[in-house]
Amino acid sequence: MKQNLVAPSLLAADFANLQRDIEMVNQSEADWFHIDVMDGVFVPNISFGMPVIKAISKHAKKPLDVHLMIVDPDRYIKAFADLGATILTVHYEACTHLHRTLQAIKASGIKAGVALNPHTSVKLLEDTIQDIDLVCMMSVNPGFGGQSFIENTYQKVSDLKEIIIKKNANTLIEIDGGVSSKNAKQLIAAGANVLVAGSFVFGSDNPTATIKNLKEIIA
Repeated sequence: MKQNLVAPSLLAADFANLQRDIEMVNQSEADWFHIDVMDGVFVPNISFGMPVIKAISKHAKKPLDVHLMIVDPDRYIKAFADLGATILTVHYEACTHLHRTLQAIKASGIKAGVALNPHTSVKLLEDTIQDIDLVCMMSVNPGFGGQSFIENTYQKVSDLKEIIIKKNANTLIEIDGGVSSKNAKQLIAAGANVLVAGSFVFGSDNPTATIKNLKEIIA
């Protein structure tokens, strides 16, 4: 799975027309659905709960990339696996025993991701990188959509890529926050594999064409 992927973030979708937006992603060239789960504690906002994700998984025809921005994510691993998550990403900053959490996610039969806040060093993942399927690098401070991209992200991506190569791992690098056609090519060049796009896709006049354009840029 080495082609470059686009994962529209449903946090930016129209919640009053969620099924319509899910169908749009289904029919577009997008690869995954990115679903942000926020608890109002780890981040200053609250988003989708279990019933909404259950409804999304009923209609979604592409893998669900679920990003938990919550404290104590271990409590919910099985629940999200049962809801149909393909990848479950927990925050490094929220896990006391990261290795154990990763093992628990894999034991549930799904792929394990780790998210890093902008201030968290990629070096902290050196010891666990071989157990991580995906690193979700926050290129904005987590909690709200529509923020501007943090420029230091490019350097972090290439540093992380070095660690992945050095450790002979198969980890994908995902970028979440402020992704657009302006920085997509540079992010892929730095070593990213998956681009999460929220406001850029759903705020555009033609989301399907925007996704197609993004896929062409990073092809």
